[in-house]
Amino acid sequence: MDTSFVLQGLLGVSGTLLGAVLWKLSPYLLAPFRSSLLNLPGPPSPGWLLGNLNQIYESEGDLITDEWIEKYGPNIMYRGLFNGPRLYTTDTRALNHIVTHSAYYQKPEQVRRSLAHILGKGVLFTEGDQHRQQRRVMNPAFGPAQIRELTDIFVTKSIELRDLWISAINTQGEVARVDVLKDLSKMTLDVIGLAGFGYEFDSLNPNGKPNELAQAFQDVFNVSDKMPVLMILRGFFPVLRAIPDKQSRRIDDSQAVMRRIGMQLVQEKKAEIMRERAQKNEKDPAFDGIERRNLRSRDLLTLLIKANMATDIPDSQRLSDEDVLAQVPTFLVAGHETTSTATTWCLFALTQSPDVQKKLRDELLTVETENPTMDELNALPYLDMVVHETLRLYAPVPTTMRVATKDDIIPVGTPFTDRNGEVQDSIKINGGESIIIPIATLNRLRSIWGEDSYEFKPERWEHPPEVISNIPGVWGHIFTFLGGPRACIGYRFSLVEMKALLFTLVRAFEFELAVPPSDIIRRSTIVTRPLLRSALEEGTQMPINLKLYNHE
Repeated sequence: MDTSFVLQGLLGVSGTLLGAVLWKLSPYLLAPFRSSLLNLPGPPSPGWLLGNLNQIYESEGDLITDEWIEKYGPNIMYRGLFNGPRLYTTDTRALNHIVTHSAYYQKPEQVRRSLAHILGKGVLFTEGDQHRQQRRVMNPAFGPAQIRELTDIFVTKSIELRDLWISAINTQGEVARVDVLKDLSKMTLDVIGLAGFGYEFDSLNPNGKPNELAQAFQDVFNVSDKMPVLMILRGFFPVLRAIPDKQSRRIDDSQAVMRRIGMQLVQEKKAEIMRERAQKNEKDPAFDGIERRNLRSRDLLTLLIKANMATDIPDSQRLSDEDVLAQVPTFLVAGHETTSTATTWCLFALTQSPDVQKKLRDELLTVETENPTMDELNALPYLDMVVHETLRLYAPVPTTMRVATKDDIIPVGTPFTDRNGEVQDSIKINGGESIIIPIATLNRLRSIWGEDSYEFKPERWEHPPEVISNIPGVWGHIFTFLGGPRACIGYRFSLVEMKALLFTLVRAFEFELAVPPSDIIRRSTIVTRPLLRSALEEGTQMPINLKLYNHE
């Protein structure tokens, strides 16, 4: 064989591959030089490949971005992958424009791929008409009436967790050291099992068998002490998924478990609804199906499937079984991971503020029942302040990302000075450029919340600053659940579940941190979880000492 011919062939293939890679990289390679964001102030980039990303990842609780805002102003540009410029703004008018124009500002393709890899193509993944279609069918499952029906499940499982911790105290002595993050995660998994699917995972049962779904979520959400560079690159270059590594195999295995269990649940619920429909038709031949206005159900998945099967929904608006299945991990995240993480940080905050812990307990003990309704929980003002302050200071999801789908002019509420010394009243952004939505930073901005913005201070909600009315959040004048058409669909679920947990646990126990506060660090993947500086290899945890509260 002519070796020169083979060599030419190899060179041709290599040239084609190189051309494809360069074509794929060209938007990122050219962006640092032609971006309209270059005039914005911001920090210098320490490196070409990762830009400022490693600085952010290694910063506890993303606090470095707060420092940049303090130093450079409310509208800055920092560098992402391949030194690509990213807009980072805390201007509330700009943020309102971005979140309310969700058709123009969508999740980047690489972020959506990463989400799909972990959670499937549910409502967190979809955009445009598909997202509106899914939200339209799902909205009844997360309305106030449905959450009111589910409150008893929240309280019952909170009591089960309380009793588990009482057993730990009885075993260990007067004080028990408990990883509250681990147990709260089990509790919220049990809740979403029952409230979401009518399914008992039995995670809190100390004599129960290990639950593969609980382990799957633990594997997905555990965080590394190093930045997951390969995972980020896979979002840009899916071909890199062919390179196996421990983390990707773990996520693949976890998603397979979630998909298998989820599809089983969807099929069981559909069969159950069809049986119910057949029985009603036997009793009443005039019965011709379910309309959305008559929907009621004990669990969210059944309600979603019923809504999707309703006779007054056009076929064009129905979800496929795959679309319904894709919501199962979304339910799990909305009602499981975020709530357990937020409640963990609340208990941590209470250990650092004994006066707040006592004041909250005193209020909770004024309620005569241990099985409060949603309305009774919502009628407790200091409990509401504590939840408000926790979700302000410890937002479970610290940031999210959008990409401009076209050139746009973003208005700002306060004019700013760019790098050239010129005063600007808007930000020009090119199609394809990235925007970071700074949930955690906005929630603790000194210019909004005052000099004590980093303090856990529930009393601030007695007379909150008027300027927070400009924050475009769907709940409570904070940005934790975002705003606009893509605001968190499960926020009511999370709020009432968190209140039920705190109501039950704070009435029963006194909480004290089991390690020095300086040993607790915050690290973010999808959510911000706690680790011990002294035991990073043990993964996420929050060790707290529990003691039974003496009611005498």
